Amino acid sequence: MKLWEKGHSIDKKIEQFTIGNDRELDRYLAKYDLQASIAHAYMLQESDLLTKKENHALIKVLEKLQKQVESGDFHIEKSFEDVHSKIEYELVQSLGATGKKIHTGRSRNDQVLVAMLLFFKDHLGHLQEQLITLIELLLQLSEKHEKAFLPGYTHLQVAMPSSFGLWFAAYAELLIDDLYMIQAALKVVDQNPLGSAAGYGSSFPIDRMSTTKYLGFSALKVNVVAAQLSREKTAKNIHMALSSVAHTIGKFAMDVCLYMNPHFNFIGLPDSLTTGSSIMPHKKNPDLFEVMRGECNKIQAAMYETNLISTNLPSGYHRDYQLLKEKSILNLLSMENVIDILTYTLPRIEVKSIDQTDPVYQYVTSVDAINNLVIQGKSFRDAYQLIANEIKEGTYDSKETKAHTHIGSKDNLGIAMIRKKLREVL
Repeated sequence: MKLWEKGHSIDKKIEQFTIGNDRELDRYLAKYDLQASIAHAYMLQESDLLTKKENHALIKVLEKLQKQVESGDFHIEKSFEDVHSKIEYELVQSLGATGKKIHTGRSRNDQVLVAMLLFFKDHLGHLQEQLITLIELLLQLSEKHEKAFLPGYTHLQVAMPSSFGLWFAAYAELLIDDLYMIQAALKVVDQNPLGSAAGYGSSFPIDRMSTTKYLGFSALKVNVVAAQLSREKTAKNIHMALSSVAHTIGKFAMDVCLYMNPHFNFIGLPDSLTTGSSIMPHKKNPDLFEVMRGECNKIQAAMYETNLISTNLPSGYHRDYQLLKEKSILNLLSMENVIDILTYTLPRIEVKSIDQTDPVYQYVTSVDAINNLVIQGKSFRDAYQLIANEIKEGTYDSKETKAHTHIGSKDNLGIAMIRKKLREVL
């Protein structure tokens, strides 16, 4: 069954090409399409386009289908083009002519769009909660390891003293920046498009503010053309937000992989979180962080794909938009999964004690040595040249200089200020 059928069949090969994997993706939208259909039915009654009896009958069947979705008993058979045609079929089977009235005042275009926006709103909200939990966990680890020495690197060369406390706190603050992006995407999706129909509105006396209220949207997408055009805008905003989070987490995952390398040996993972080699019995591989890094890169790539799919399309609906659906849904679910795994794994990371007397770190305190001379009255440039000459001549003694940069002080870590930032975001 197809909502647009007019009595003739479409070539099966063409049908398969144009539908793609829509049925599989629509499993994620069924709950939200039913939710929107219930709101639409109530609005139709309020607008005198349905009787109270007809509305009651429609709601009863729609709520029955909702229970099937919740229990996992709702299926979209191959005879249906999508979830929308399946739901309308069930309504017609149960209610006859009354079931056919549900489509009054809406098009499949705004029906799809409102279901997707409800899905995005729900899952972006969940993603925001996950990020808040992750940020707090990183701050707790920062406090726990505030004095643990971690050599800082620039150009992958030993640079200056740092700490694990500073490292954990850095990613917490970056994730707050990502929260701004998630909240911006939430604001974009929190606008009701239902009633915009195919993008040019409806001549029926419908009340779009009524469905806005029923569905819990904070605002109405007022202009009906803008509502349809928002489909590509929504996808772009979601991918920008997800890309921002993925960039942060992907970089953290890369740090973990690097720091587990025996040449660094800064951190470790328990055996239960690593994998081995089929021929090398000594291997302990950080596969979960490598897959995490790959997933984050894949999520970031979707932003460019979305831009290319929607570039230079004129106003109005185009079937190209269907191709935006898969990446938007699956990448959002993938990001939720990545954050869940990271939150589960973080407390199990072993922070190792790093030997600061190792010759590889003999110059890590050179900047502190310069600063000490400046405090004693030398100009920075003269102090710099003095320490540089000692290093060149092999007379620099790192034991005489205490590393103090960002080690052993919550004030230096900025945890209180980062927590203040987080409260302000919320």
